[in-house]
Formats: sequence, structure tokens, C-alpha cells
Amino acid sequence: MLVTAALLTGAADDVPLAPSGQPAWLLPSALQAQGLLQRVAPSTITPEQEGIPDLTKLTKVNEAGTYNSIINSLLSPTLLTSNPFFQNLGSNGRTCVSCHEPDQGWSISPPTLQKLFKSTPGAPVFRTVDGAGCGDADVSTPTIAAQSFKLLLSKGLLRVFIPLPDDSIREFSVTNVTENIACNNKTATGLTSPTAGVLSFYRRPLPTTNLSFLTSFMWDGREPSLLSQAGDATMIHAQGATPLTPEQKQAIVDFESSIFTAQITSKDAGSLTEEGAQGGPDALSRTAFHVGINDPNGTDPTGVAFNPTVMSLYFNWNLDADAQKASVARGETIFNERQFLVANPGVPSVTATCSRCHNTPNVGNHSTANTFIDIGVTSPGIFALDTTDLPVFSVRCEKGPSAGITQRVTDLGRAMITGKCADVGKFKVPILRALEARSPYFHNGTASDLDALINFYNSRFSIHLTDQDKLDLKAFLESL
Repeated sequence: MLVTAALLTGAADDVPLAPSGQPAWLLPSALQAQGLLQRVAPSTITPEQEGIPDLTKLTKVNEAGTYNSIINSLLSPTLLTSNPFFQNLGSNGRTCVSCHEPDQGWSISPPTLQKLFKSTPGAPVFRTVDGAGCGDADVSTPTIAAQSFKLLLSKGLLRVFIPLPDDSIREFSVTNVTENIACNNKTATGLTSPTAGVLSFYRRPLPTTNLSFLTSFMWDGREPSLLSQAGDATMIHAQGATPLTPEQKQAIVDFESSIFTAQITSKDAGSLTEEGAQGGPDALSRTAFHVGINDPNGTDPTGVAFNPTVMSLYFNWNLDADAQKASVARGETIFNERQFLVANPGVPSVTATCSRCHNTPNVGNHSTANTFIDIGVTSPGIFALDTTDLPVFSVRCEKGPSAGITQRVTDLGRAMITGKCADVGKFKVPILRALEARSPYFHNGTASDLDALINFYNSRFSIHLTDQDKLDLKAFLESL
């Protein structure tokens, strides 16, 4: 596939930077991380650097069948113990693989975390800096620690703590925070006024695979590049005292960018490469890509018009005699062709398909850089999403056309980077490949499985899916 150096290392042009050249949000977040004690849950086992996974055995079982990762050694000449991805470079025992496990879709999953906590509550992933509801959480006993790590154990969420944007760009104030966790309402870790301080959000770790198709870095686009993200993650999540060298950051990015992961077999449909199907990571690694490819707004730099038939992996299974293969193909057609109305206050309504937002061919993220969308996932207590235990922020717009309007959201999203009222609740459109391997879904884990995800979209956009439609769409999504 075509991978451009600018995609992997170039800075996005709309991430506010400090005079140092680092992201403007970084210093307050890093200072909070450095100032927090290493609170470790009680354990009879001393946490050591985590073992290096066997990268020759990357076929993993999930509920839908098996998924597989391949590693292009030409893109990443520095592997295994010599790669800093697997090295303890901070102060709390963590490595990158602590939160990006190959057997958990290169992210983390609640069932595996629950088993790990039961056997080894002192494992590196269980650090209060971001694994607990707040960095000063009590972990004095296993029972108390389980409550402190509740969002991590139940939804696979880590705490992300970001300062409010500078007054020069911020259009809003935060007038109230309702929470069970009590982190945002503490002066040391949260707000000091409606317009100053740090806010904590709880988000899923994005997978460190298929990164060659990225167009925005992190859920809210707060990192200008993968190189920046590698260094900043070490400072915050691993509480590193010494910045990574350029060589270390490049080696991490090289490794991450060499991994391709996709479902390879279906428990119902069998091999996802049979009869002309293009499932699995090998075909994915050869998928053509450039920033803006197939953009629905007509900004593809090659001038090619948008094609809503974004997914064509299982075209050859249409009308297949095997009922399960035919179901996968029908689900792919629903994804590409089923139209529904997208209507949001203050913006023109548009008739769309799933492929309008998930427009990168056979990958499924949005191909245009720095495109962020509000689909209602941050709305507390509606659309049947599980927002239990998430904080609720009252955000009052002070400037612009929305001045005087207050929104209630569980996460401010992109607005914490740009300062714009219009960006409250907006997040990037993630890559869809290997989807079944990394539940729960959305940035905040509020859809527990694919059934919950499909039901959310069906309700949110009144798609009017039949029971058979839902089964077919699920069969397709499981096959990514």
C-alpha cells in the first residue's frame, strides 16, 4: 500500500501549539501526571515489565471467529525487545503494550482486564494516574481498588485529562459537572473556575494497528502526529520523567505503522478469503490509500468523485448458496446503500448511508484529515447507550451564533482542542477493520457489543432496519 511520510510524521495544521512547539494541552496534563503518586493496587505478585508477545502467533480467537495481524518487517526493521514499544520507558512499569494488547485487538477489553485484575491487581495497566476514576484514588484493598478502577474494568476506559483551552480561543464555559467519581470537582485535578482548570474524560484506547490509514490522531485530534503521540503517551500514561529521543519515537511509529489486523475467519461463514472474498489483513495491507480518498464533499485530491460503495470485500458472495456468506454480503450492501436522514439542529439535513462518514474504501474511517462528527454518543441517558458512571458537563456557549445555549454532554470532545462551541461532542470516525476484536464501542464504551451499536444507529437515525437487516449488518461488521 502507499504510505506517505506526511501522514505518519507531519503535523496537523489546526492543533494549537505552545511556544515550545508542543501541543498546547500537553504541559498541564503532563504536570498532573508527574505529580501523582504511583498508587498500585495490592498484589502478592510484584509487577514486572510485561512479557513480549509472540509476534509469530498473531491469529486470535474472538466470538465471531478468528482475527489475524500481520507485521510488515520492511516498514519496521526494529522489532521485539529492541523496539521501545515493548520497553518500560516511564516510571510506573508500563509499556505501550500495557494498553495495546495484540490479543485484545491492540487495545484492551473488559473481560480480559477483569481476569487480570483478579489474578494480578498490581499489573501495569492498573495505575491510578489514568486507570482509576481519579489519580488520587484509594486502592488500599482489592475491594476498594475494584471500585476505583470500575470504568476501566467495566468498559475499558482510561482517564484523559486535558486543560480548558486558552481564553483567546475558548467560546464556552463549564458551569457544572455532575459526577460520582469526584475528579473534575477537585481543585488539584479538575476545574478551578468555569473557565479554568483541567477536565477528565473517560475514553477507550484506540488500537495501535492499521495506523497507515489514519487522518487524525486520537479521538479528539489533539495530537499533531504519531511521533508526537508516542512521546506524549510516555510522559502521561507511563509517567515518564525523561522525554523519548527522536530515534525512540520513530521506532515506535515504524512498528505501529507496520501492523495490519482484520478478521480472517467467521464461525458461521468460514474463511473470509474464499470464493473471491477480500477479508483478512493481507488484502488490507495492499489497500490503496491517500488522505482525502473518496471524500463525500468532493475534496479527493485526485479529483475522483465520491463512490458510496465503500466496502467491496464480499461482493462475490452476493447470492451465494451458503446462507451465511450471503448474509455477510447483504450486510455489506446495507452498509453501502441503505439511505437515512441525518438531521442535527443548526445544520442542513442530508440523506446519507453508513459509507458517507465511513468513506475510506475497505477501511471505514473518514479519509479527510481533521474531520470530527457529533452523532449523539455524548448525550447522557438517551439513545439506549450506557452512560452510567460517566460525568455530565454543563457547557454554556458564551460567543458566536450559539451564545446563551447550554448543552449537557458526557465529553466535550474536539471542543477541548479548538475551543469552539460547534465542536462540543465531536469525535473522529474510527477505522472499522477488526471491529469485533475490540468491544465495547464508541470512544466511551457505551455500546457493549455490535447489537447495541447497530440498535443505536437504527434508533438515532431512524433507519428502520428489520430484524433480518440487523442480523445481516452484524454478520458483515463481524467479518471486518
